[in-house]
Amino acid sequence: MRRFGEMMVWFLLFAGLALGQVKPVLDKIVAVVGNEIILKSELDYQAQLAAYQNKMNPEDPDLRKRILEAMIDDKLILAQSILDSVTVSDDEVNRQLDTRIQNLIKQVGSQEKVEQIYGMSISKIRSEFRDDMRKQLMIEKEKQDKFGDMKVSPVEVRNFYNEYKDSLQEVPEEVTLSHIFMIPKPSAKAREEAYQKAEALEDSLKNGANFAELAKKYSQDPGSASDGGDLGWAKRGQFVPEFEHAVYALKPGEISPIIETQFGFHIIQLIERRGDLVHARHILITIPQLASDDDSVITLLDTLRERAIHGESFAVLARKYSEDKDTRDLGGDLGTVSVDQLEPSFLKTVNELKPGEISKPVKVNLGKAYGYHIVYLRNRIPAHKISLDTDYSRLEKMALTMKQNEAYQKWIDQLKKQVYWKIMN
Repeated sequence: MRRFGEMMVWFLLFAGLALGQVKPVLDKIVAVVGNEIILKSELDYQAQLAAYQNKMNPEDPDLRKRILEAMIDDKLILAQSILDSVTVSDDEVNRQLDTRIQNLIKQVGSQEKVEQIYGMSISKIRSEFRDDMRKQLMIEKEKQDKFGDMKVSPVEVRNFYNEYKDSLQEVPEEVTLSHIFMIPKPSAKAREEAYQKAEALEDSLKNGANFAELAKKYSQDPGSASDGGDLGWAKRGQFVPEFEHAVYALKPGEISPIIETQFGFHIIQLIERRGDLVHARHILITIPQLASDDDSVITLLDTLRERAIHGESFAVLARKYSEDKDTRDLGGDLGTVSVDQLEPSFLKTVNELKPGEISKPVKVNLGKAYGYHIVYLRNRIPAHKISLDTDYSRLEKMALTMKQNEAYQKWIDQLKKQVYWKIMN
């Protein structure tokens, strides 16, 4: 059901990242749908994003018309989801926010860059976009309830193929991949030295030192150090579990003991609390990684590669050793993907392999973090003209998408008769 306007990715967040911060404009209402409004600024953002992605003119009247229609469609579905009592839990919202923000960090290269683009901390970004995310999830749930169980029969697939086979694009080259991924861990010595630095700061605070001044001078969190470690206001679910448990255990003005998270060692001070909202600051001491930490991971991956080459199951090794939580339980399976969807560095690794071969350890950048993986090329499928014999599952998905789109448009036409909406002049 990927219609043109459904590139509408989470108002402001992706648009801001793709284009940089957009200058404020004099706003006005361009459409009303039920109890919701659509502002000109929202339409402008979406038009600029679409133009950026598709190399078009953001002022193109047809482009803006299609985007506005898609925005109206989403508002109609939101109105219906409210009538249908669709609910989204705080946990669902928090998980999606975390996923989106991590993807954004990967896109721009670091958390600091995201915070620089928006002029606010990650905690503040989560707070600002929480309501938009809840609405988007409600829309997606309503669509899933309406079309999630839709299927196509073999006859429908065949009819779709016969009707469109001359216009269907060639299937690009594809590869079926698995990997084992590992992250270098800091040495015990580096960890101890970082902890000692945190202890020295803790002692200074106990002796009356100013928390904000110490944070400015010693904290290694680039997103908050210059503000005295100030993290702004945040709700439950916005911090990693260890940090959250510590901050919610504090009373205003109180300072935590040293807390360890995936980012390093923290000392936290609660400034103020209003119900479930907390305003805190912290000092972060990171744990440095050494070249020897990388060497240990590379050596282990080399060993696993040799074991797989000599007959051990790659999938079994991945389940035991891989640190990619999304694929570990699947035996490291990355699925079948088009080569044109692979990042250049990943594509280079894959292009050097023949089916059945396993790469040597390769570095993988993950925003400001990194790891290493070995890649197993299970199969390579050459580019070819689509056919029922070789691409039935692909044709089935295409036929289903068309069927869903047709049903979707009928549904939207029906909602437009039931929910008040108007495009403003």
